[in-house]
Amino acid sequence: MAPSTARPARARLLEAASRLFYAHGMNATGIDAVVAEADVAKKSLYNNFSSKEELMLAYIEARHEEWLQLYREREELASSATARVLAVFDAYIDHASQAYEHGFRGCGLLNAAAELPAGAAGRTAVRQHKEQVEAILAEHLRSLTAEADEGERVAVATAEHLSFLLEGAISRAGLEGGPDRLRHARALAASLLETLAAR
Repeated sequence: MAPSTARPARARLLEAASRLFYAHGMNATGIDAVVAEADVAKKSLYNNFSSKEELMLAYIEARHEEWLQLYREREELASSATARVLAVFDAYIDHASQAYEHGFRGCGLLNAAAELPAGAAGRTAVRQHKEQVEAILAEHLRSLTAEADEGERVAVATAEHLSFLLEGAISRAGLEGGPDRLRHARALAASLLETLAAR
């Protein structure tokens, strides 16, 4: 048996859906396309996912975990609070630098959320991801502002500022098809952090 078909059907379906959903959009990608890409029987899809909606949610959750893994790898190399904040930017740069079938199209989570109706579980999962990124930034910023007046307020406000900087940069990076805007955003963040640390 070939290595590709030796892997569990659920993993193959999710990987196929991830490639197709990111390249073409979730709504534009039919179940038949996912099944063909995964090289499994259609019954396997419904044995692993109760519906396309469940597959879409699994895709969103997988992209969240993928980003977290990229971030953790960067965080392990960071030796200071400033470096840990910048590790968040580096994880986004790593994500944008990956090889995609039709090039980088921006944040896969935001792209997915844009296809879902208000109140959908997938939109909630995307919002929670963005909130977690901002919370990670705030956690590391607290180390930089602990000795400052109103340190907590400054950390929370700066985390929000940096999360907005990231979102704008990733949107522009998606339009331009590469990580350059994210690299520029990282440089802006580094300059801001230097000012913050000097207070």
